[in-house]
Amino acid sequence: MRGRFSSSVMLVNAIRSLTLVLLCALTATAQSPDTRTPGLKSEQSALEQKTARYFESIRKSPPQQLAFLLRMPKGGDLHNHLSGSIYAESYIQWAADNGLCVNNQTLALVPTADCDPKANLRPARNALTDYVLYRQMIDAWSMRNWQLSGQSGHDHFFDAFVKFGPATYGQIGRMIAEAASRAARGRVLYLELMLTPDGVASSQIGQQVGWDGNANTTLSKLESAGIANAASAAVKTLREAEALKKELLKCDTEQADPGCEVTIRYVSQVSRGGSLGAVFAQMVTGFALANDPSSKVVGLNLVQGEDGLASMQNFRVQMRMLNALRPKYPRAHLTLHAGELAPGLVPPDGLTFHVRESVMAAGAERIGHGVDIMHEDEPHELLEEMARRNVLVEICLSSNDLILGITGSEHPLATYLQYGVPVALATDDEGVSRSEISREFLKAAQEQGLGYFQLKTMARNSLQYAFIGGVSLWKDARKFVPVAQCAQDVAVMKLSSTGCRKYLEGSEKAKLQWKLEEDFRSFERAF
Repeated sequence: MRGRFSSSVMLVNAIRSLTLVLLCALTATAQSPDTRTPGLKSEQSALEQKTARYFESIRKSPPQQLAFLLRMPKGGDLHNHLSGSIYAESYIQWAADNGLCVNNQTLALVPTADCDPKANLRPARNALTDYVLYRQMIDAWSMRNWQLSGQSGHDHFFDAFVKFGPATYGQIGRMIAEAASRAARGRVLYLELMLTPDGVASSQIGQQVGWDGNANTTLSKLESAGIANAASAAVKTLREAEALKKELLKCDTEQADPGCEVTIRYVSQVSRGGSLGAVFAQMVTGFALANDPSSKVVGLNLVQGEDGLASMQNFRVQMRMLNALRPKYPRAHLTLHAGELAPGLVPPDGLTFHVRESVMAAGAERIGHGVDIMHEDEPHELLEEMARRNVLVEICLSSNDLILGITGSEHPLATYLQYGVPVALATDDEGVSRSEISREFLKAAQEQGLGYFQLKTMARNSLQYAFIGGVSLWKDARKFVPVAQCAQDVAVMKLSSTGCRKYLEGSEKAKLQWKLEEDFRSFERAF
């Protein structure tokens, strides 16, 4: 039996090695350097190819590739949950500062200053001097050592948010500061942070009003109940948080943290596991915020596990809600978690419709995860439609590995590339996952076989499909051919013409894209 098992393992490993080789070939074919940027001048093309050759020369050394990727410009991180982006060490400090208590058994925080030992509570500040408690809390609040928890990766991940939840109360400014500072270290120019800016205001109103099955009449009831106040409160909360972020990072001073230079926009969260009334009310508030030109909220997204009972039962209803509301808020954007599922997590028929409904019924402009795409009904037709519509997929490799156990050749990233669906790498919950953006790029290189050209394309995609306002620098975003006003400027990477300067001044998106190209030129000259 022992020898037979060893032979089987050797065979499996051989198959996996062959699969990775084929995967590398597939991704290289999907986006070959010969067709990537046909408008490039010879100098730029030579710099790109030299950098790509260097990256391939260190492929067998993940540490060297990580060092390379730490310096590589990343563009934007479009899928980043603010509460999940914070490392447990920060939450422990904030819990200690605010006098919270921690349950000795569950390691969940309790928002009270009465840490009664009879209730199995002790002060969270004890963790700052008790190393055992400190490491236990980090393990409970993140995916560090999750294999020893007795839980699945999926359950340990989602349970962590409940445990550290009270540490987030009133800390949005500090959270934004930490996320921005880490993004800057990862060479990220732009962040879209998911959060619930109005707290519980809209969901409470929605609970009271309920859902009568009709979007128009329910919206009228919500308006009569004062739902507009939730959006006003959210704007105030974000302004105060951003002011604190600037103070913490010492922005506008000589000691300014690099995070001050990261452009940030927000995506309003809707808790899909709530009652239909609460879900609809949160959608209304999110759309209203994203439709307001003075708000830095640019879109909304449905969060919480797709496999939850309410999520599965109400998915199609929620997509119809979104479809009914979208025309009323023409400036608002929509990205949706969809297909963050794997076989066994739900019954087989539960894997067949989430991406399709999100794209076709709700009209999502981007999809978060999309892991179960090949389990969808008529997946090939769906992939072709996503490519035609330019629906970008936010790829979160660490998250998919830790939560779903989907990694390597089992991940559909290569399939998306094959069908020409635009993709970009993202962190999802880097604090809980104990990751960061450069390690997501490393996983793409090491486990998905991607090379420098593919990674650069993903970085460019992240800004092309960002929800920030303005027109694109690219006339052809597939081949990265610049608009006529900036063609000559991009060719020499020098902003000299009046036409291009004026074009960039009128577009936040184009300005970020120009900055990314400048950063790439400087980066590639080092090789």
